[in-house]
Amino acid sequence: MISLADKFAQLRGRNEKALVLFFTAGDQPLDQLPDIISALEEGGADVVEVGIPFSDPFGEGPTIQASSQRALDNGATPLKILEAISKAKAGIPIVTMGYYNPVLRNGLEAFAQKSHDSGITGTIISDLVPDESEEWCEASAKARIETIFLAAPTSTSARIEEVAKRSTGFVYIVSRTGVTGAENIVPTDVSGLVNRVKDLTDKPVCVGFGISKPEHVAMVCQVADGAVVGSFLVNLLDKEWKGGEGRSKIVDAIKALKSATSAS
Repeated sequence: MISLADKFAQLRGRNEKALVLFFTAGDQPLDQLPDIISALEEGGADVVEVGIPFSDPFGEGPTIQASSQRALDNGATPLKILEAISKAKAGIPIVTMGYYNPVLRNGLEAFAQKSHDSGITGTIISDLVPDESEEWCEASAKARIETIFLAAPTSTSARIEEVAKRSTGFVYIVSRTGVTGAENIVPTDVSGLVNRVKDLTDKPVCVGFGISKPEHVAMVCQVADGAVVGSFLVNLLDKEWKGGEGRSKIVDAIKALKSATSAS
């Protein structure tokens, strides 16, 4: 298991930024999850975010909401997802992303330890604010998994400082207000928020929400340490994966995104 710190150090040594890819676990059959992660890594993913579906994904747009509902209808549960992840043979960090309720229901220490045992490097809990996260941070530290918190354009300086302090993997910047979803443009003022965070921490900063094209990735990577692509990939997998038949199409699309992370 490679740490996020080591992965970002490798990328700096190659003069590259990180391509972080999100997909919803269980949208495709869970026994295919290791193959999906393998395809993402083959395409050039530096970090994979595995979404844990939740019945009330209020931070998500239509694409990820729909994928979460399909996953729940398919019988996906947090523990089944961790079991599927444990069968992946990935050489890149795997991070789970979800909501606090399923974590709380499974027990903080138990879920953190199960995550570590499954090969998880870190977690993003979208609705857990850093100033209420002491117990989860303690459980995560005990289980040796990293914590990632979110900062948004509406975040106060005090909140950004708390996010920077609590995050141990990287800081996740939400590029715009609202919910997730692929967009045609990324807000041009995202650099200001990146700089506000970088003034407070040396930890890597990645930007997500609305990133769907290589030109978006390139723009974000001019100022941040990585770009997060979610809804675009969720749509692509839904349309093209087809039990693995569309693997080459997925890999090629990711290669195009990854090519935009190089500063050379």
